[in-house]
Amino acid sequence: MIDRRHFLRRATAFGAGFVGLRAGLAHARFVQPASSAGAFGPLVKDTGGLLDLPPGFSYQVLARYGDEMDDGFIVPGKQDAMAAFPRPDGTTSLVVNHEVEIPAHGPLGAFGRKDERIDLAPAGAFYDRGRRARGGCSTIIFDTRSQKVLRRELSLAGTVRNCAGGATPWNSWLTCEECFDSRGDGFEQDHGYVFEVRRPGHGLEMNPEPIRAMGRFNHEAVAIDPASGAVYLTEDRSDGLLYRYLPIDKRDLHKGGRLQALALRGKGAVSTRNWEDSKELIPVGRALPVDWVDLDRVDTPVDDLRNRGFARGAARFARGEGMWFGLGPRPSAAARSRGRVYFACTNGGPKRLGQLWRYLPSPREGTPDEASDPGMLELFIESDGPRAIANADNLSVTPWGGLVVCEDSDNDEQRLFMVSPAGEVALFARNALNASEFAGSCFSPDGSTMFVNIQNPGITLAVRGPWPS
Repeated sequence: MIDRRHFLRRATAFGAGFVGLRAGLAHARFVQPASSAGAFGPLVKDTGGLLDLPPGFSYQVLARYGDEMDDGFIVPGKQDAMAAFPRPDGTTSLVVNHEVEIPAHGPLGAFGRKDERIDLAPAGAFYDRGRRARGGCSTIIFDTRSQKVLRRELSLAGTVRNCAGGATPWNSWLTCEECFDSRGDGFEQDHGYVFEVRRPGHGLEMNPEPIRAMGRFNHEAVAIDPASGAVYLTEDRSDGLLYRYLPIDKRDLHKGGRLQALALRGKGAVSTRNWEDSKELIPVGRALPVDWVDLDRVDTPVDDLRNRGFARGAARFARGEGMWFGLGPRPSAAARSRGRVYFACTNGGPKRLGQLWRYLPSPREGTPDEASDPGMLELFIESDGPRAIANADNLSVTPWGGLVVCEDSDNDEQRLFMVSPAGEVALFARNALNASEFAGSCFSPDGSTMFVNIQNPGITLAVRGPWPS
């Protein structure tokens, strides 16, 4: 039984935190004064034709598809999500996903057009050596002080369509396969799993194994609450679920755990997409208590986990994509001490232009006592037009407590947006090269540098400038 007064206090504090943000995004209230936190001024056209940025900001190309890396492999294409990790010498390991799927994406893997470099990798470095398993991860060692690339190398081999993922509190990288491919027809293993790059920047991950207890489905992103150890996962399907993994060992996810799906308390199986066929619309700005539904047969040979979860009462989401854990804009008193999970649903909302959500974990997250003080879910952004953030994809929390959001829209131009701690929304960058999506936005551990990818033709960039304090 929930104490009603406690619940109302918590829900009110949670909802009040994003009043400014909701006003800013839902109504596309762009801010321009350079003196405002999170507002960077009008974009300056890039004479190099690559990235338009505000005054005072500059970019550097760290890697391009087709470049030769220091280990003899080729920089793979289809750069997607990534994260930056501190190294003992003060440099940064930037781990990059490569959303490569053969034959759909052609010869974009690390081994060359005809796999002529594949024998440079030892056999134990592959999860799957089949001819179609050419996704994986690469790592860039970057010195933010000298702004120099020190090394580029392959980190994970033999996976498929590594789209998003997430950093762990112990500085490893969880990379997710956005697929459900089965053994045969060019694959030697089943796919649709989460893998861990345990030591970014230390060469190829040897004997990589999927974290099977985290489920086999069309994975997208991962975020971990360091307080509870709970791992949250998105699913890039128009009828996907939001998952939670409760590991037996918080520092070793391979030891097994329990996979669950989020359900809105008292609503049964419901769609959160707010499409025309939704029986009940989810309001913007209302904190909703949640329950978590246990799932079975999570390492399934049939792509039906989301359907079985929905049948048990889980909520449906519209293409869950980017996810990050942190304080973010306007944290309430409860969230300030614990942080929140932010995630994007790329084609949610009546106009299918995207939604942004946040989840405040229970103080008793993952324990039997959480039912009396549940986690709270809020839809705080629902794009109502292309001038607002259109089809949000990857996102991350900024060092100063805001958000940076990547677009993956059908528009002729792709953009990056910043959300300030005060809830103001500012256009920060525009892809001046082509109509390819931005991906992988994140910051260096020292906060000096933002990294971001232009997925096609496959470029990783470092951006520096007068960031907010």
